[in-house]
Amino acid sequence: MRLVAPIERALLIQRGHLFPWVPVCLGVGIGLYFAPLHEPGLAVIVTCATLALVLAFVAVLHPGAWTPLIWAAALVAAGVVLVSSRAHHVAAPVLGWRYFGPVEGRVVGLDRSATDRLRVTLDQVRLDRVPPAAVPHGVRISVPEDSLRIIPGARIMTTAHLSPPQGPVEPGGFDFRRHAWFQRLGAVGYTRAPVVIAALPDHDEPRLHVFAIRVAISKHIQDRLPGDVGGFAAAVTTGDRSGVGEEAIAALRASNLAHLLAISGLHMGLLAGFVYSSIRFGLSLIPSLALRLPVRKLAAIGALVVAAGYLALSGGNVATQRAFVMVAVMLGAVLVDRRALSLRSLSVAALVVLLLRPEALLGPGFQMSFAATVALVAVFGWVRDADIMLGPRWLQPVMGVVLSSAVAGLATAPFGAAHFNTVAHYGLMANLVSVPVMGTLVIPSAVLALVLTPVGLDWIGLELMGLGLRWILAVAHWVQDLDGAQGHVVSSGPAVLPLLALGGLWLVLWRGRLRLAGGGAMILALGLWAQAERPAILIADTAGLVGVMTDEGRALSKPRGAGFIADVWLENDGDGADQATAAARWPDSGGTRRLSTGTVEVIHVTGKRSAGELTTCLDNQIVVSAVPLTLDGSCLVFDADHLLSTGSVSLTRDGKLTGIAGEGRRLWSPPRSFQ
Repeated sequence: MRLVAPIERALLIQRGHLFPWVPVCLGVGIGLYFAPLHEPGLAVIVTCATLALVLAFVAVLHPGAWTPLIWAAALVAAGVVLVSSRAHHVAAPVLGWRYFGPVEGRVVGLDRSATDRLRVTLDQVRLDRVPPAAVPHGVRISVPEDSLRIIPGARIMTTAHLSPPQGPVEPGGFDFRRHAWFQRLGAVGYTRAPVVIAALPDHDEPRLHVFAIRVAISKHIQDRLPGDVGGFAAAVTTGDRSGVGEEAIAALRASNLAHLLAISGLHMGLLAGFVYSSIRFGLSLIPSLALRLPVRKLAAIGALVVAAGYLALSGGNVATQRAFVMVAVMLGAVLVDRRALSLRSLSVAALVVLLLRPEALLGPGFQMSFAATVALVAVFGWVRDADIMLGPRWLQPVMGVVLSSAVAGLATAPFGAAHFNTVAHYGLMANLVSVPVMGTLVIPSAVLALVLTPVGLDWIGLELMGLGLRWILAVAHWVQDLDGAQGHVVSSGPAVLPLLALGGLWLVLWRGRLRLAGGGAMILALGLWAQAERPAILIADTAGLVGVMTDEGRALSKPRGAGFIADVWLENDGDGADQATAAARWPDSGGTRRLSTGTVEVIHVTGKRSAGELTTCLDNQIVVSAVPLTLDGSCLVFDADHLLSTGSVSLTRDGKLTGIAGEGRRLWSPPRSFQ
């Protein structure tokens, strides 16, 4: 009983500040759904749904000091049900084997891969000799650069190699299958054959009509502004990043300016803020209107309309939807005479996003954007409440930019490092001299180009826009060339990011001295990250690549081939080396490559001749071969047949062996089967 009174007192203090915990509790339930290795059964989901309803019923009928905890438990259970329902709702056929042959489909998406290859996303797919019930809902194909101009909405035909979406390249790694599942993407592949238009587009479907407009605007912008500048301009106006070269993207990432490419909360906020300010200022110049009309609300409505148009024009991806929801909530707060930027309005935005796309919780975009916004609201709220002056009046705008960039950078740095394994050491400096240009020149110029388009003078706005984007690209390349511009960090364990996020939220949302426990949780998370240990041995699921940890870093068994897998392994190690450099760490021993680590010797057999020559092995050896082997001895053998059932394999220093297939079965991870 001694503990009951303090808990009740602490909960009563939180009254009036509890709503921001709603999306947090819902997010905890969503995270719990993704955590298990096996798909929760129907009994688990029914139990969670029943529990959510019963707890909500009890909380409504019997309110009291403990009601917040009852609602919290109900929301956690509801989060599990919500994301499970979403996962089953988007279920679509996934290709279960490797396919080579004719592919026909309707063009519904255009983008570029990480290796700068043009990719086409198709729906209404047809495959040769594949029953309609087994044909994937969506297919994404890399096509040659010299392909004919892809027309949005057109039906195209080609001959392509397709395979199921790839699983993690190492146990515990990023699972692209899960990402593809929620996008209803059932196969990925490539073609080297010509692409033929089978039918012209039918733009009766609004989504395809908007897609065609996006592509036309993007092409018009890139015709006016050639090169990376035009591609950058198209990216921030239509969301089409296919015109930005790989070198420019690398520079933007190294300088922590890559977020300017994606239409996110920054762009949506700058656009809405510029339109809102322009309308409000313009109406205020007319006294008869300013005295009779609610100028602020009219400006908010105008900004909301423009933001909705921007959402449609940009393609409406998850990041842009999230940004629009946040802006819409803030403008809605203006319409009802509430504070536009507050933890409550931010919580509404997070709640809407999670209800629409609960899987977004796992994405870096969701985590980084809300981390930055929560930190900014908390810090500037504290500055306001403490009546702290950021220097003299003439210096306050500059100090505001410096403080906001520093706070947002610190808040997003752990999440960016965890997802991308890099840290931009000069990112704050690059953002300080680039973000103001984006807000004061690039976005206003884009609006000016739109306004002048009907009279054919859009080139004026585009040229001004190009000036700002040239400056940003120049800053990115300059920062990239600085010594030590980019650092690399090892991947975090599965508990680090949840603990870090919940600790930060507790620190911001809880009222009272107990909030300091959130800081302790964050310190613990960073401590766990610092102790993270990478596998001693990694084996690709194709047996085409082996990585062994050495004193110099991970040694790779091949300097070429399986490049994507090699890059991911090295990134997760926090190793900035390329594949060729990592391969030089492995002694060259011809077709049979040997390397010892501790008491274990790893043998990678490359080629049929070497496989035929190897007939025996020892207890302390691990043999990897793409060719089936029959060996005398009790060594561990990972050949093509074995890896077909296990998937990629990792071995820790203490001897723990883990395969992808041993990690469990989810909706997006069907049995491994290839033909």
